Amino acid sequence: MNESGDDVGAVIVAAGAGTRMGNIDKIFARLGDAPLLARVLNTFQDCRLIDKIVVVLSPGNLEQGRMLVEEYGWSKVITVCRGGLRRQDSVQEGLNRLSGCSWVVIHDGARPFVTVDLIEQGIAVARETGAAIAGVPVKDTVKIVSRRHMIQQTPARQSLWAAQTPQVFRYDLITEAYRHARADVTDDSSLLESRGQKVRVYMGSYENIKITTPEDLALAEVLLRSGDKRHSGSKS
Repeated sequence: MNESGDDVGAVIVAAGAGTRMGNIDKIFARLGDAPLLARVLNTFQDCRLIDKIVVVLSPGNLEQGRMLVEEYGWSKVITVCRGGLRRQDSVQEGLNRLSGCSWVVIHDGARPFVTVDLIEQGIAVARETGAAIAGVPVKDTVKIVSRRHMIQQTPARQSLWAAQTPQVFRYDLITEAYRHARADVTDDSSLLESRGQKVRVYMGSYENIKITTPEDLALAEVLLRSGDKRHSGSKS
């Protein structure tokens, strides 16, 4: 149990089909010297505020995921479970296995550049409001367009943020929201927003990218090498 006395669980969601990756299984693709999923789990294992971790994978990846947990010896991983048809089904499967937790951190397994600091910031902010998500201000001008691709509106850029994970919630709030979810959702916080719950956004990182296409994986390699150079430079 962490210092606050409230157990914090983590659900790592990695059960997507990855159709835009071609023949590459992004979750186990090599990023530097480790599989992408291993980079995520190493960070959550290292975070002192995380007590339990549930990994949610597609049925075809369950055995490989369990072998990875055994290989790396992540002591906080309590189970590797099968995901559902939709992302929200997979999250709910993970939440069901975190009984006894007061807080939960939900993170996309395809975001390998999550840091301990991002996780701990999210937990700290969520303790004030009950719900918090990482995000970054949008840099581009965004257009709202019709089905015929006609511009309908140009929202003010200063009010637009791109949502990321980690997303941190009081366990009872998010489990209740998922229990009553009907429509398809791709963002956990939107379930709470629809129920009138206040959700605070805290500053994420522009490097906290989600690997969706082979081009994203190539970019991740560049970011990894860039980070290695910065760290080696700071030691000299």
